[in-house]
Amino acid sequence: MTTTTVRPADKSAAPPPAHGTPGAHRNDPSAVVRHTLTLTWRSLVKLKKQSEQLIDLTLQPILFIVMFVYLFGGAIEGSTHDYLQFVLPGIMVQTVVFASVGTGVGLCTDMSTGVFDRFRSLPISRLAPLAGTVLGDVLRFLVAITSVFVFGTIIGFRFQTNVLAVAAAVGLVLVFAFAFCWVVALLGVSMKQPRTVQGVSFLMMFPLTFGSNLFAKTSTMPGWLQAWVKVNPVTAVTNASRGLLTGGPVAHHAIVALLWALGLMLVFIPLTVRQYNRRA
Repeated sequence: MTTTTVRPADKSAAPPPAHGTPGAHRNDPSAVVRHTLTLTWRSLVKLKKQSEQLIDLTLQPILFIVMFVYLFGGAIEGSTHDYLQFVLPGIMVQTVVFASVGTGVGLCTDMSTGVFDRFRSLPISRLAPLAGTVLGDVLRFLVAITSVFVFGTIIGFRFQTNVLAVAAAVGLVLVFAFAFCWVVALLGVSMKQPRTVQGVSFLMMFPLTFGSNLFAKTSTMPGWLQAWVKVNPVTAVTNASRGLLTGGPVAHHAIVALLWALGLMLVFIPLTVRQYNRRA
């Protein structure tokens, strides 16, 4: 009888793990970017199917322009036209800050309905669903900014700089909006009710917007309020936008605004992803 000896398999001859293994490259930078852009497209398609979401983005800034220019413009500046030149850049900033509430509400709604449970089961980065939602909303803010510019031009606002300066103003506002959305996104992944996210967000936004120089010059305010207005990031974004749209100093205010945006992203993106993973 012949005895067959079974030798253990040579581990060195085993094939390497397949690169297509689900999740093998979920944190690869190129994969994160690709997944984020895919989910950004999802947000835009969702907006196309729910176009009523654009109503507040187009009508709210128009209402603010009409209310502040024609109710308070004469009292503040002595002329509605002069006040329109002053206040319109600020209303552009206020519009995107208020619109960021939708980011937190949308994230909270998606998490409560189980959409993000599906995302967690996919071989994609944990950052991608969050970043895709935020980036999709920032692109949505372009509709609001366009509404501000179109209506403002109709009633008499005039750009006093060039096209590149106007584009820089829009870019600066969108960068700050992207950073600020992560603050609201943290609320969205932390709270269980969308209306709670909305309520807490507005409590945070009123001192940021109305406690700035959006609607009045800092020099006209009492000293204790000036101290807050001068360190308010919304003030820096507004000053830079005014300079880029109607002329005036830009560099210092733009640098401060960008530093604020960088700081917000460095702090709140990791906190949001961490809270999202804890909810998992």
